[in-house]
Amino acid sequence: MPGHEERRVGDLRIRIDRDLCVGFADCIKGADRAFVLDEAGVVTFLEPDTVDRASLLEACDACPVDALTVWDATGAQLAPS
Repeated sequence: MPGHEERRVGDLRIRIDRDLCVGFADCIKGADRAFVLDEAGVVTFLEPDTVDRASLLEACDACPVDALTVWDATGAQLAPS
């Protein structure tokens, strides 16, 4: 799998840095429909479009190693904050 994955969800652009992720799964605790750990124990997207914006931002911001980055439509970084 590449070093990162990226998805657009509404007006958000979410990037997972697979090289930084160590599998703490804090993002999954906050949005278990958005993210899942793959067979390597690294977070990947599941169904992020099914999670409300606030929960998605909170889940991304919960990553202790900042493996998840979120930008809005203007390019402003919203997470990590």
